[in-house]
Amino acid sequence: MRMSKKNWFGSVRKKLFRSSPTITVLHNNTITTRTSSARQSINNNGRTYFISKEDMAALTIQSHFRGHLARRAFKALKSLVRLQAVVRGACVRRQARIALHCMHALARLQVTVRARQLLSKCNDC
Repeated sequence: MRMSKKNWFGSVRKKLFRSSPTITVLHNNTITTRTSSARQSINNNGRTYFISKEDMAALTIQSHFRGHLARRAFKALKSLVRLQAVVRGACVRRQARIALHCMHALARLQVTVRARQLLSKCNDC
């Protein structure tokens, strides 16, 4: 059973706002979660960013969408590579057919020249 987009967003929203409001703090590439009552001051050594749950949800949705776009681009690239292989295979088969045709023509020419040489030797006898 597939969930509609409206129901999916509703369930995400309920899960997001069900617990007490918290703030996620990014500091020196580490993530810590604090309640909204706890305040963090910005120190001089590094920057501290406060990210709300809504922002984290937006970041999560954006990262999933970027992953979706990357997978779609990779799939298109794979199909393009497959198409190139088919076209190159067709080109190689055509080149092989032309080369084989030329080799047969050269072999027929060689047979004709040898036959003339043999006939000219027999006529001289």
